[in-house]
Amino acid sequence: MSTEGLSIPGISMSSSAAGAARRARRASLTGVFAVFRKPLVATIAVEAVVVLLAVLDVWLVVPPKAQPYSLYLSADALFIMGVNAASNAPRMLTALAEAHRRGAQIVHINPLVEAGATRTIIPHDFARMATFRATPTSTLNLQPRIGGDLAFIRGMAKALLEMAETDPAAIDSDFLETYTSGVEKYRVVCETTSWADLERQSGLSEAEIRAAAKIYRDADRSVISWCLGVTQHEHGVDTVREIVNLLLLRGNIGRPGTGPSPVRGHSNVQGNRTCGIDHRPAPEFLDKLARVCGIDPPRHHGLDTVGTIEAMHRGDVRVFVGMGGNFALAAPDTPYTFAALRKCELTVQVSTKLNRSHLEHGKQALILPCLGRTEKDFQTAGLQSTSVEDAMSMVHLSTGMKKPASPHLLSEPAIIAGMASATLPGSATPWADYVGDYDRIRDTMARVLDGFEDFNTRVREPLGFRIHQAARERVFHTPSERAEFSTADLPDVVPAAGTLALGTMRSHDQWNTTIYSDDDRYRGIKNLRTLVFLNAEDMRDRGLGEFDEVDITATAKDGTTRSVRRYRAIPYDIPRGCAAGYMPEMNVLCAIGDYSTQSDQPLMKHLKVTVERSA
Repeated sequence: MSTEGLSIPGISMSSSAAGAARRARRASLTGVFAVFRKPLVATIAVEAVVVLLAVLDVWLVVPPKAQPYSLYLSADALFIMGVNAASNAPRMLTALAEAHRRGAQIVHINPLVEAGATRTIIPHDFARMATFRATPTSTLNLQPRIGGDLAFIRGMAKALLEMAETDPAAIDSDFLETYTSGVEKYRVVCETTSWADLERQSGLSEAEIRAAAKIYRDADRSVISWCLGVTQHEHGVDTVREIVNLLLLRGNIGRPGTGPSPVRGHSNVQGNRTCGIDHRPAPEFLDKLARVCGIDPPRHHGLDTVGTIEAMHRGDVRVFVGMGGNFALAAPDTPYTFAALRKCELTVQVSTKLNRSHLEHGKQALILPCLGRTEKDFQTAGLQSTSVEDAMSMVHLSTGMKKPASPHLLSEPAIIAGMASATLPGSATPWADYVGDYDRIRDTMARVLDGFEDFNTRVREPLGFRIHQAARERVFHTPSERAEFSTADLPDVVPAAGTLALGTMRSHDQWNTTIYSDDDRYRGIKNLRTLVFLNAEDMRDRGLGEFDEVDITATAKDGTTRSVRRYRAIPYDIPRGCAAGYMPEMNVLCAIGDYSTQSDQPLMKHLKVTVERSA
């Protein structure tokens, strides 16, 4: 139910913001006024790409939007890993179809062969749409086991280096000599990794891996894209680094139609790191923020999603303010997350729609309805526009066109500024000026953020402006000033006997935690969400038939178990030893302590489970 115009009887929106601030003061939470306390819950999806490539000293920076889809059109080969484009990145389908038409090779690597990895009908191609003529979106589909992506990429690198023994052009020696460090160590790692190990860990045959490597070798320009199917694993960061290794071998960095391409779509994710929303901000950023804004920002690290939930349980976090999103259902270990929110003294949700997070709340709770981005936002200086960053690294203005659902709705900046003014009455920060004219916010951003100089002018250009990325220019901010090869160990991802590796995903009729219907049209599912997709042979081994009721039990790192019961078993084209089911229902299976030691990212795509017939 849409609640963009929801009002709270007896409470004006302005007094709600002030009341939230007063309650926060009374809660006396150390650090509650800290700017960098907690990142958005949406960053669960990007930790392995954005933060960790820097924190773990991965010396090639790959921001979470490094490759615009338009560059797909100049690539000779596209490798799409761990993403269901039809549901998660529909704009990609047009680029894939157009790439296929001009003869590009398109390889999809995913445990499930999704509809978008085969063909599509492009909505703006009216003739084909009217005649139901689909355009292919792939030339090869490969189905690795869950978690087998690193082994697959290393296998491609191994095959490429073997080719180079008789075909020197298989690798770009000039690029490697000029721009990289550590290639010889990486060569040894590839040589000493056996094909038997690569086949076992990837779940693919040597012939399949070599076929992909041949496509990569024959292409002058290649792009490798990936999404959560690659990152939400214990070794997610190592896999991203392995992808970069492969790109470096052929100089597929810093040329048109080449490069790494993490698939991200949320505007609230795209821009937050760029603008400093980070629980581990760089000292240089804090120094500049302090100098420009005349404040003393906190220097200690804040908390990520998992750390926040644990701190709520300890009583260290007593106030939670959510800006949009659905924290309660997006986070792992659902009952544990619910209990954490209930321990808070105060929870505040700034939202356009009701969701479960409004029901799982603290001892005191406020719901502050706000303007949606599609609604007109009038402030003192007139109609306002919000600057947004899109999936193509472009920053532009977004202006609402609809009449607000209620005249009492405030904008998100107005709510935050109102809370700040009530909480910090002596603050020298010009909160009222910022709310009256968003250009004043952008003026400050231009002085704090590198690459945002002359922000208000550039953001009003017809297409906005693209954020500068040094790696695109083959400039690497590393101690060696070169892109450095990774030599990570090959992880063991083969499930133990009797267990399966389960990955959570969303249906087509779903957007994040918002479920529009119980159908999943592209996977042939009608009116059912409590299900588990299984390999037909794995079902036979367990004596299961289609739609049989099963109990699914996950075993956490600490040995504890979590279960969902009476789910329906669905045979599906998925590798042996693998299973899949829907989030947020299956988030309950991911223990709060089951997160990557590399990225602190919950292991939503790699749960160790058993599946048994229900009693």
